[in-house]
Amino acid sequence: MTDDRLIDSRAAQLRDRLRGQLIAATATPIGPDGFDAGVLAGYLGGLVGDGVGGLAVLAHTGRGPFQPDEVRDEVVRIALRSGVPVIVGVNDVGQAERAAALGAHGLLVFPPDAAEAVAVHQALWEATGVPLLAFDLYLRPYPLPVLSDLVRLPGVAGMKVALLRDDAACKDAIAATVAADRLAITGEDLMFVPSVGWGAQAALVGIAAAAVPATAQVLQAALAGAAGDTTRFDRYAETIFGDPVDGYVQRMLWVAAAEGRIPPEYAVDPHGPALPDDEHERVLEVVRAL
Repeated sequence: MTDDRLIDSRAAQLRDRLRGQLIAATATPIGPDGFDAGVLAGYLGGLVGDGVGGLAVLAHTGRGPFQPDEVRDEVVRIALRSGVPVIVGVNDVGQAERAAALGAHGLLVFPPDAAEAVAVHQALWEATGVPLLAFDLYLRPYPLPVLSDLVRLPGVAGMKVALLRDDAACKDAIAATVAADRLAITGEDLMFVPSVGWGAQAALVGIAAAAVPATAQVLQAALAGAAGDTTRFDRYAETIFGDPVDGYVQRMLWVAAAEGRIPPEYAVDPHGPALPDDEHERVLEVVRAL
């Protein structure tokens, strides 16, 4: 195990606070008249009430890169009232500094080019002093040597691994993170239970943007080594993350509306791909089966 002096105490504190937790990668509901603070507050409060131990706002599920600064700021303010750790998705130092000024507990760093990854993470840490979660994403995965360097930076509390279906790379990333005494966080909606078996110690997933009780139950069972038959849960995840994969944000908004978490008119993702006409009912069918 790595000498604990190599991790900053602030990063170590967040690492320990998130261990064993389900962190919801939250949506950002936008209605026909735009952003509504009350809708978001009710939505986030419901997720926490149902058992999430952290909120990851303005990440991919929340379409963070598309939100204007004033909406981003309000999302962070509302999330911080929830009483659980708030992780803010960021692309650059400007976004990181705004989140830090508002009191964010952590920053989820959208992956830059691998050649710049260490320098970018170090710059964000030096600019804010807010603990970082690195992000190994299937769209631009880190080579293992880069990933190993990232998880040994003092300000990095953990690594979210989201490699979709690459189980070998997922195992390697989790092992490197654990070896560095950082928090290995599964972002593997499609390899959820297996990734916990490979050593993930927490989860930060889009399938927790709604249907929280089922995901929380499966996570806790998996952490205890007693997941059992997860056929219905696996079918749910596979439906949400079916082709086109980026349609998952729209699918999760439908689930949130069906559960009464948001008004139906807020269950629209203007940034996602077009989905088949029968997709809505197909998604609700697998949710009902949960």
